[in-house]
Amino acid sequence: MAQGCLKCLKITMCIANFLCFMCGAAVLGFGVYLMVQFPFAALTPTLAQFSIARMLLISGIIISCVSFLGFLGALKENRCLLLTFFLLLFLLMLVELAAACLLLMHEKLIGQWLEKDLTDGLKEAKGTSSNSTQLRSDWDLLQNTLHCCGVRNATDWEPNVPDSCKPEKTKTVYKAGCLVKLQDFFEENFVTTGISVIVLCIIEVLGMCFAMTLFCHISRSGLGYKL
Repeated sequence: MAQGCLKCLKITMCIANFLCFMCGAAVLGFGVYLMVQFPFAALTPTLAQFSIARMLLISGIIISCVSFLGFLGALKENRCLLLTFFLLLFLLMLVELAAACLLLMHEKLIGQWLEKDLTDGLKEAKGTSSNSTQLRSDWDLLQNTLHCCGVRNATDWEPNVPDSCKPEKTKTVYKAGCLVKLQDFFEENFVTTGISVIVLCIIEVLGMCFAMTLFCHISRSGLGYKL
């Protein structure tokens, strides 16, 4: 009977860790996507200090490694690995929840930082300093990607509106500003991000429950490696 329960718990633990590993891979992929599609650190230096894309990369790697640790602990019936997996998963979940709460609490402040960075970056891009060329290139990339112009509208660039503000083969300019486009992008992905965090936390809680259950079962039955 004990062997049957242990086998069932091991299989369940392996499935839970596989789901955690897939979540870690998804977080890692999203971090790579942000780094490739939105390399605008020079335009938003204040936000770039937080290195959101790099944080996602690190988080994805950590989640993947921790899930592998749990899988190995369940496979080897090692109580030390299971307990380490439980503690690491618990700390990781606390960090994720704290980060999500901070983003929610300081949403307006982040918007103010974004507006200030874009305004300062555009002013410098219109100048003649050595950094202006790189900033103009970043602005061109941003405006071509989001189909926007300036911080609020094309008047921010007057009297010299760049070609990146104009759709191909037309003389008109994009009416929307890049600030609005960026805010819309974050708002459109806000629900998806929130659901992803909730699902990830649920999977992590299930992983912790299975790990502790398996740990207690091994301890009571005297099976597996000792601490």
